[in-house]
Amino acid sequence: MLTGWKYRLVSVVGVIVVTAGAVAVANHPFPQRLFTTHVPVFNRLEVTVLSGSEFYWALILSIGAVMGCLAPLYRPHPRRVLDTVFFAQKRVLVAGSVLATLGYFNYTYRLPRATLVMTFGILSVAVPAWFVWIRRRPGNGAARTLVVGDDLDQIDRIAPLLSVPVHGYLCPSVVGTRTDLESVRPAPDGGIEQTDADRLAANGYGNVDGLARLGGLSRLENVLLEHDVDTVVLAFRHADRAEFFGALDACHEYGVDVKVHRDYADSVLVSEGDVDEFVDVDLEPWDPLDHLGKRLFDIVFATVGLLVFAPLMIVISAAIKLDSPGPVLYDQDRTAGFGETFPVYKFRTMIPEGESVTPAADAENDRITRVGRLLRRTHLDELPQLWSILIGEMSVVGPRAAWTEEEVLLEADAPSWRKRWFVKPGLTGLAQVNGAKSTNPNEKLRYDLEYIRRQSFWFDVKIVIRQLWTVLTDLWAAVLRRRS
Repeated sequence: MLTGWKYRLVSVVGVIVVTAGAVAVANHPFPQRLFTTHVPVFNRLEVTVLSGSEFYWALILSIGAVMGCLAPLYRPHPRRVLDTVFFAQKRVLVAGSVLATLGYFNYTYRLPRATLVMTFGILSVAVPAWFVWIRRRPGNGAARTLVVGDDLDQIDRIAPLLSVPVHGYLCPSVVGTRTDLESVRPAPDGGIEQTDADRLAANGYGNVDGLARLGGLSRLENVLLEHDVDTVVLAFRHADRAEFFGALDACHEYGVDVKVHRDYADSVLVSEGDVDEFVDVDLEPWDPLDHLGKRLFDIVFATVGLLVFAPLMIVISAAIKLDSPGPVLYDQDRTAGFGETFPVYKFRTMIPEGESVTPAADAENDRITRVGRLLRRTHLDELPQLWSILIGEMSVVGPRAAWTEEEVLLEADAPSWRKRWFVKPGLTGLAQVNGAKSTNPNEKLRYDLEYIRRQSFWFDVKIVIRQLWTVLTDLWAAVLRRRS
């Protein structure tokens, strides 16, 4: 079976050939006559055969639209046959809509209606068939499963429970070895040199019965491609940021399904309603087009916000400097998607001295300045985060990014806290508009997970409208309080 760059190359070439063939067939006089004579609704159309530059423009535009809309299918992905068919057909429909819209607004590039309908009727069958064919399984079609982790006991326990043959496992060479073995030499694959590994294996260290060790964790991407892996089962002792989420990211990049044993799923966002012993890990609940729409919305929102509030931000900066000594902006490392970190900037609302990681209500914090209390009450201290949204570190809507040092305390109260890391953090979110705060991490987590499962463009818009209404209400309440 084709994998990696070979799959991408073959899929792209195939799409070009299939699209060109569909346009050529749809433009031929004989199919044109049959279609405009015998097909209801379209039997009123005239036979229109393109030639010369008109035909070449139709060919180029059709190939361009179809290639662009089918981009997500160029990455190897272990979809079921029906999923591949439906996804490809949806993308073909989008491409047809693009060409129809282009022709509607620019008559020069308009394809004849009969040609357009026939072309995408052919593509709705040919494109799914092409992607199903190039993803056919070799041999007997057996799935290829890989276990990845750093917990040998967990690997040893869950491997026999899998209902499909396990191709092997990835694990650091030194896992399970004695701490006094300091003479081992590191290897580029994240483990140790083969001679040391052989010596340790001979003494019973780092072995899993019946499974072949295929290397260290850093070889994951190579092994996924070399062994044509369908599914990865994670077996980490701790869902830490560097290894656990790095493995998830690699699997997502190569379109590989990820599962985890139910007993070890506390730190993982798993599919809702999944009752099997091994549950699917949700990696990307959105279609790429939805991601594009969300990113465009983020850019427009942040740009407009920065332009509109620029004068107000200058006034706030002056007020902060006059109210108390210290910098205007306050930066703090926050946790991003997949456990990475990024700096968040806010208007300083407290006296700059020893900060506690323990979440506390504003009323209990005597370090908040007079201007800071007003900024917090009206949410205006968040305005500098529009820049983080503009450059792509945050989104307008998503789980609230928590302080990296505070996360330790939040995880202690809410063991499943890391499930929030599966999406980009946001300026606002379902938890914020419902008044859930870090002082009650379990309630906040419940709202954040509900958002991750329900997220959509229109759900984001609804949350933004609710948040803006809350800000306006708080601003009005602050004005009335000042008057009284």
